Amino acid sequence: MEQQAAGAYPYVIEMLHITKEFPGIKANDDITLQLKRGEIHALLGENGAGKSTLMSVLFGLYQPEKGEIKKDGKVVEIRDPNDATALNIGMVHQHFKLIEVFTVLDNIILGAEDTKLGFLQKKEARKKVKALSEKYGLRIDMDAKVEDITVGMQQRVEILKMLYRDNEILIFDEPTAVLTPQEIEELMQIMRNLKAEGKSILFISHKLNEIMEVSDRVTVLRKGKYIGTVETKDTNKEELSRMMVGRPVQLVVEKDEAHPKESVLEIKGLSVASKLHKNDAVKNVSLTVHAGEIVCIAGIDGNGQTEFVHALTGLEKASAGSITLCGKDITKASIRKRSLTGMSHIPEDRHKHGMVLDFTLEQNMVLQRYFEPEFQDHGFIKFGAIREYTDGLIEKFDIRSGQGPVTKARSMSGGNQQKAIVARELDRNMPLVVAVQPTRGLDVGAIEYIHSQLVKQRDEGKAVLLVSLELEEVMNLSDRILVMYEGEIVGELDPKTTTTSELGLYMAGAKRQDKEGKAE
Repeated sequence: MEQQAAGAYPYVIEMLHITKEFPGIKANDDITLQLKRGEIHALLGENGAGKSTLMSVLFGLYQPEKGEIKKDGKVVEIRDPNDATALNIGMVHQHFKLIEVFTVLDNIILGAEDTKLGFLQKKEARKKVKALSEKYGLRIDMDAKVEDITVGMQQRVEILKMLYRDNEILIFDEPTAVLTPQEIEELMQIMRNLKAEGKSILFISHKLNEIMEVSDRVTVLRKGKYIGTVETKDTNKEELSRMMVGRPVQLVVEKDEAHPKESVLEIKGLSVASKLHKNDAVKNVSLTVHAGEIVCIAGIDGNGQTEFVHALTGLEKASAGSITLCGKDITKASIRKRSLTGMSHIPEDRHKHGMVLDFTLEQNMVLQRYFEPEFQDHGFIKFGAIREYTDGLIEKFDIRSGQGPVTKARSMSGGNQQKAIVARELDRNMPLVVAVQPTRGLDVGAIEYIHSQLVKQRDEGKAVLLVSLELEEVMNLSDRILVMYEGEIVGELDPKTTTTSELGLYMAGAKRQDKEGKAE
């Protein structure tokens, strides 16, 4: 039906010869992308390859210097997101555009409200949202405030926002960067359902498994240029990663046996109160991390990992228990004291806790160190030393930005912001590295590099505490796996002898170990 209604023209959207420039960088350099009606078309590329920029041009957030956009074969002008919405184009952004103090329902209808005689018709809106959420399997609590729901839920809200506006062309920008394995599986199914409804989907990603699983065709960008478009069924992960990075990529972590030494971090009976309900978010957790090992806390999002890390790093107070770092009790210590005692922290939320977005890259690189003699003299900042230090890290960690050290952090791509944080934290050379979702939103080349850096930290005798939702990362990188479920450690597993399906059972709470470590 769809095909007939729009005539026989095969492409619902064409972006032809698009060029978009920013100060010091050509983000899109003569790129052509054609989206067929009713297909899932993946857009693949490294961090900073120009994927989000290209989609932002289509959604009217940026105006290209050159090129044109056609819808159903006719040239259209998209000056802003309202024009895009009028053309039935919707977008789920990588960093969600939701108002935290509003309810889920208010966020969905915001900007597309039904009114009668100036009064908001919320009852009708509620009915429509309920019908959509049931049709596409998007379970949500319409009356919850956005600030109180998980990231996976926020994403469902963004998708419902698009569906509520009856959008036909759906852009998903890195939709799985913040989701658990189970949520990713659900999202893939939702995308298939949308495709079956005749919707056309542009799916930005650099997770090769997902692209292979869900897309019909893949277009690859590298450093702002168009590399090629291939049929998914005719390609494989190795070929795609080679097109994307320009060289063969090691998809498996290479590491030797761990040789744990003295304990660096000891946590005893740690509990953390929950902000959402009466029960504790973290309940009586005890663990030890030794020098020379990578211990991973695995679990489905929302099982207390965030609160646990916040209590460990000083962002929240623990309600009970003790934390000892390098032999010193830091349970009540300030964040700076913990940092100086020997803790590096790659935070889960890079925007909230990882960077000051309106500072430059070089300012962000010395956030915990600007007061050290290397960077100040009698209270006066040594700007030359900071510049030199930042240039070194940019080179070593391949951090890409338009204006180098003076680039505003806000204007960098998500993956390059992440690389900058990882560079800063690992370079501080601390006995304990707390790495929370260190490769979230990164491409295979960058993941390969950061994994090798974490293994290097381990081999240099650092203690690494990894918190990850990525099953592959957990299995590949860790020497010991601790599974957290509903705020408790329910199992300690050896990655060499366990399987992903067994790990999944512990993560879902279907299996747990007793005090002696035997499965119950």
